[in-house]
Amino acid sequence: MLDKIKIQIFHFEKKYLLEEMIKIFLRPDQYVLVSEDYVQQDGETFLVFNKENFSDKNQIKRQIYDQLSSLTGVYPQWGILTGIRPVKLTGEIYEKVGSENAVLQILMSEYYLTEEKAKLLIEMYFHQQRTCGKAVPKSAGVYIGIPFCPTRCVYCSFASNQVADSEIARYFEALLKEIAYVGRRMQECGIMAETIYVGGGTPTTLSAEQLRILLQTIKQNFDLTALRELTVEAGRPDTITAEKLMVLKEAGVDRISINPQSMHEKTLERIGRNHKPEDIISAFEMAKKHRFNSINADLIAGLPDESEEDFARSLKEIIALAPDNITVHCLAVKRASRLVDIDKDFHYKQADLVSAQLSESRQILKDAGYIPYYLYRQKHMAGAFENTGYCKKDKDCIYNVRIMDEHQTIIALGAGGITKVYYPEENRLERVPNVTNYQEYIARIEEMLDRKEKNLFMEVEKWQS
Repeated sequence: MLDKIKIQIFHFEKKYLLEEMIKIFLRPDQYVLVSEDYVQQDGETFLVFNKENFSDKNQIKRQIYDQLSSLTGVYPQWGILTGIRPVKLTGEIYEKVGSENAVLQILMSEYYLTEEKAKLLIEMYFHQQRTCGKAVPKSAGVYIGIPFCPTRCVYCSFASNQVADSEIARYFEALLKEIAYVGRRMQECGIMAETIYVGGGTPTTLSAEQLRILLQTIKQNFDLTALRELTVEAGRPDTITAEKLMVLKEAGVDRISINPQSMHEKTLERIGRNHKPEDIISAFEMAKKHRFNSINADLIAGLPDESEEDFARSLKEIIALAPDNITVHCLAVKRASRLVDIDKDFHYKQADLVSAQLSESRQILKDAGYIPYYLYRQKHMAGAFENTGYCKKDKDCIYNVRIMDEHQTIIALGAGGITKVYYPEENRLERVPNVTNYQEYIARIEEMLDRKEKNLFMEVEKWQS
């Protein structure tokens, strides 16, 4: 076994920020960070960064990119970017320089993006400005989390619990209490809900009656006069029924998600899903009868044992179902997922395959009339690529755009929800988290309300006084 590469970083306290980039090139078992006073031994592969004490973090990252790409032969298409929100960065650069061409040059020369990725970001930023515009002052997005699923997928790192109906009922009672409180305080503070997004987990794990009560509680407690979008993730086809879809439609839900992830039965079994491809088709057929304004479908590139052809076939079959949005995710191997225990290096092995799958998907979706409208990245993604949302004309999900743009307060309810309070004059966010464990959330619901009172609503009232 070869010795690990020794990496020495000078004059930089938060070395974990730079390590995110190192991990794009090297697996954790291929290198070790050593202290600044470490003395190189004979025969060691040794890399030194920032001995020059650069004042700009990006200059250090460029040095890392140059040396590690030369060493490994890997040239990441996203250059030195490790952040989640590259479209937001693009907008910030544009506001400074005021020229599309100047933004393109900066993204390519300073951030090392390929021309294709840089042009995609610019195109997406201006598309978002045209279709969604800027968030109205005193508006907010509202996220309501249902942290339950029928089964847990091998790649899942979200709050997703498999519990008895009695446990869901206990959680539901606490959640309704938070909804009533938040809706009332938003009205008292003059905060208007622009979007409401019920996510998970799988919200349709709830019964039809629970969904009806949930949406009724939202209507009774929130001022919805400025609401532009109400989304409920139906997610798992095996949780979707005609009765639940009727409840959603009658309550005014205008956007739902049905998330196949793959159209191959063997893959669905392998990743821990109970449904079959025919269940996906049936769910779409039921949903279309209710004429929702928008139906989203998710697909994942890089799933175990799927070839480029398998992925393309799934995508074409999904397009044939005519969803209004299609989100193409890249498999990410997170610490909280079961996949990390099966093969912690899986995402490194999938890089070339995912690159090919994404390239083909872009062309297939373009030919089918889908526009890339939002994008985000995650740690530990196969090939260090990206998740991209595509939509038909005028079918953008406003909530998705806003949460990635980070120029609006997002109020998150439920276990695992993280409220982000936006301070426009300082252009900064403050996080107000709920606890992730659903049992803790139930037990500490009064504390969760108090957190929002002190760190959100009292802050808003302070601005207004």
